[in-house]
Amino acid sequence: MEPAYKILIADDHPLFREAISSVIASGFVGSEIIETDDLDSALEITRANDDLDLILLDLNMPGMHGLNGLITLRNEAPTIPVVIVSAEEDKQVVLQAITYGAVGFITKSSPRARMTEAIQQILNGNVYLPSDIIRTGKESSNRRSRNDDNPISPELLNSLTRRQLLVLERMSKGESNKQIAYNLNIAETTVKAHVSAILRKLGVHNRVQAILSASDVDFSQYLKR
Repeated sequence: MEPAYKILIADDHPLFREAISSVIASGFVGSEIIETDDLDSALEITRANDDLDLILLDLNMPGMHGLNGLITLRNEAPTIPVVIVSAEEDKQVVLQAITYGAVGFITKSSPRARMTEAIQQILNGNVYLPSDIIRTGKESSNRRSRNDDNPISPELLNSLTRRQLLVLERMSKGESNKQIAYNLNIAETTVKAHVSAILRKLGVHNRVQAILSASDVDFSQYLKR
């Protein structure tokens, strides 16, 4: 049997709560779903349910004040994964949300199948980033903000082996270790070893930093060698 989860949906739009509840009910059979429509009640529910597996949090509901609400919730419940679910599609907002402690960012325009995949990836312990937004950030951001994303230098990229470049490319597309292992036809333990080596060589502390640093890299240029 598939594992059942306990998930809080915090969003002030009844129709969207209904839609995401339907996604969870069909994709994660047997899960318990709790709904609320403002930050204060979300905090109350979180205090009363320390066994929550996931919080799906709207950026713009009452009490949120943008990302301040995320910070408040993370301080209140640091061990419960929080995912932002928002109509916002600006790369800088996505990156800030991850910086402030969200483990994922799902856009409300995402197809049902992608939402299910994103939630599964997060429940598996991975970070989910909308790769289309991360990739197109260079078109919507100016040069200064791109520099703020800590891009990887060519020297560091050249220090990676070809297999490590392939793994990093798939990481930057939001793939989990399991997906990378399947797509590259290697063992998941091998992927984990490559990820550790990548973090060490790039001088970053975690997977998210590596993904953000690689968001504007043209991998085809480095994989030619």
